[in-house]
Amino acid sequence: MKSINFFAAVLNGFIMLAAGLFTGCSSGKSTGDIPAVDNFDLDRYSGAWYEIARLPHRFERGLDFVSADYSLRDDGRIKVVNSGVKNGKPTSVTGVAEFKGNRNTGELRVSFFRPFYGDYRIILLEKDYSAALVTSGTADYFWILARQKELPAEKLKSYLDFARKHGFEVDKLEYPKQK
Repeated sequence: MKSINFFAAVLNGFIMLAAGLFTGCSSGKSTGDIPAVDNFDLDRYSGAWYEIARLPHRFERGLDFVSADYSLRDDGRIKVVNSGVKNGKPTSVTGVAEFKGNRNTGELRVSFFRPFYGDYRIILLEKDYSAALVTSGTADYFWILARQKELPAEKLKSYLDFARKHGFEVDKLEYPKQK
């Protein structure tokens, strides 16, 4: 019974804190001047992504082996499943996303705790869809995602340079375990 209660508490905390991310509860500077990617293709973006780096937040504190899976729902919206491992226990949360505007722009509205939605903005996407840099409406939120569990050092450095140039605090990034 204790393990079920612990898992429920972790999952509930993950959901509530993820909701905080996407409700715009933030004091960071706006990322509105950083354009979301164009020529976005949801079919190519769908599938599994691994979290390489992130700015720290309570809802991901202590999470390793973090991944996100995106898939098209029957209603045309996007299913988002974020998973990770905390204290040796798997946890996940499922949300829904929809395009904020044009379907060819990598800018979504995501909710893990409806009716609250928040921005999900892809600001860099490799042409082969092997890696992406994602933010929200403020510079408090930033992720480096990849199709593989690790990136070559020179690629990671180029992403960190891009992030730094756009005002993200790269010295505060966390690098969750993936192996």
